[in-house]
Amino acid sequence: MDKHQIREIIARRVAQEFKNGDVVNLGIGLPTAVASYVTEDQNITFQSENGILGAGGYVTAEQAQKNLFNAGGQPISVIKGASYFDSATCFAMIRGGHLDMTVLGALQVDEKGDIANWIVPNKLVPGMGGAMDLVVGAKKVIVAMEHTANGKPKILKKCELPLTAMGAVDKIITEKCVISVTDKGLVLDEVFAHSSIDDVIAHTEANLIINNNLIDSQSHPQTTEEEVSLCM
Repeated sequence: MDKHQIREIIARRVAQEFKNGDVVNLGIGLPTAVASYVTEDQNITFQSENGILGAGGYVTAEQAQKNLFNAGGQPISVIKGASYFDSATCFAMIRGGHLDMTVLGALQVDEKGDIANWIVPNKLVPGMGGAMDLVVGAKKVIVAMEHTANGKPKILKKCELPLTAMGAVDKIITEKCVISVTDKGLVLDEVFAHSSIDDVIAHTEANLIINNNLIDSQSHPQTTEEEVSLCM
């Protein structure tokens, strides 16, 4: 699959997580694509951390307005009744616990729900942005990311990069599967059509618990919840 197909698979699946009336922040990068896959009957309000409540999906260059863009600098639409505000007000919403959910990308996530998504040592980056506030301020945290980076697992037993937050992640959605972070560990809930349980295990360093009710489009049999791990 190419990058566009991967982004679409992940974004479409993330959009299914939203409940009617949710207020959701979408992080820079892949997560911003999620807004384009929400249906009108879901009634979702997106917050953009550059100061918009009621952000919409991407627009074409012809439709773009000079001063209307998301936190990643991409031109977007807004819904009827959208509001605009400064950074202090934006982060008061986030830190005050007023967001139902945030969707972020990540460099690494581990078995305890720790997340590393803001820096690679010895590489120049602009900073963590609002990630540290978002992962502790939102009621639910979803990581939307590619399953591997240059063939190496991004879902690890323990994060190796500097952490953004500890124990903050609730769910991981990749182009291969959906994984929930629980007190028992990482639970594999869904496997997508172009993947398989074996494929997910082979590309995941962390231990996985197979959900008894796993949604597997390849119809792989499963019996009990058992811990499976990749022998590295």
